[in-house]
Amino acid sequence: MTDIAQLLGKDADNLLQHRCMTIPSDQLYLPGHDYVDRVMIDNNRPPAVLRNMQTLYNTGRLAGTGYLSILPVDQGVEHSAGASFAANPLYFDPKNIVELAIEAGCNCVASTYGVLASVSRRYAHRIPFLVKLNHNETLSYPNIYDQTLYASVEQAFNMGAVAVGATIYFGSEESRRQIEEISAAFERAHELGMVTVLWAYLRNSAFKKDGVDYHVSADLTGQANHLAATIGADIVKQKMAENNGGYKAINYGYTDDRVYSKLTSENPIDLVRYQLANCYMGRAGLINSGGAA
Repeated sequence: MTDIAQLLGKDADNLLQHRCMTIPSDQLYLPGHDYVDRVMIDNNRPPAVLRNMQTLYNTGRLAGTGYLSILPVDQGVEHSAGASFAANPLYFDPKNIVELAIEAGCNCVASTYGVLASVSRRYAHRIPFLVKLNHNETLSYPNIYDQTLYASVEQAFNMGAVAVGATIYFGSEESRRQIEEISAAFERAHELGMVTVLWAYLRNSAFKKDGVDYHVSADLTGQANHLAATIGADIVKQKMAENNGGYKAINYGYTDDRVYSKLTSENPIDLVRYQLANCYMGRAGLINSGGAA
């Protein structure tokens, strides 16, 4: 505990001594070795989805804890391969991406169809694969910010993947189309027994106001999580909340004063707890983004 306190520095007491007075923990479905049996057993997912979710939870250094560590490497498309791999050119070779995930003891490796397909025969039985179905790319000029399908659910299934993932830019002009596409893809993935993971990110220039970036506001990201769970995401990937009150600051949409007075506080633990509450109180798992690449 001393080492953790040193790492947290001046924030140590605020985080380690915090006692939540917002949403009680007994109302949440929290991680545990029995998460699939305790929580997922209630839903309508086919047995193969439960099996593959348990495979994720039983792999890597966190096996048996109910927590997940996923290595996501799709930056070759999202940020360009040169920008992503010039510092370590060996990662132009997909083999080394998968080997890194194995050596690190991750529960899963997530990447593009091309990356994982190129080494699937050698590695699909050694570490769970999560195929990212859609991507933004920055080669188009001028740059646009949209998510385009690069692969099908069937392609992921045929290479032996246990899960598929996708991004929706909630709040963007393109979000309605993305919701329709990914809802259909997740339905098909469940039919084939695969776990579904949604990167539920916000994107709209209006979400930055008066020097505050409300793309990481608890109330807005919480609603993105709720929409992700609505279309069948088994796991929601979200940026950790850094502020709150996006609805009020931007003056749009619907909210309630009790979101800010009773369900959240300024403590980041409570902000993340509100994000989890929007994942059907934890019936859909929540995994935080590791930050900018």
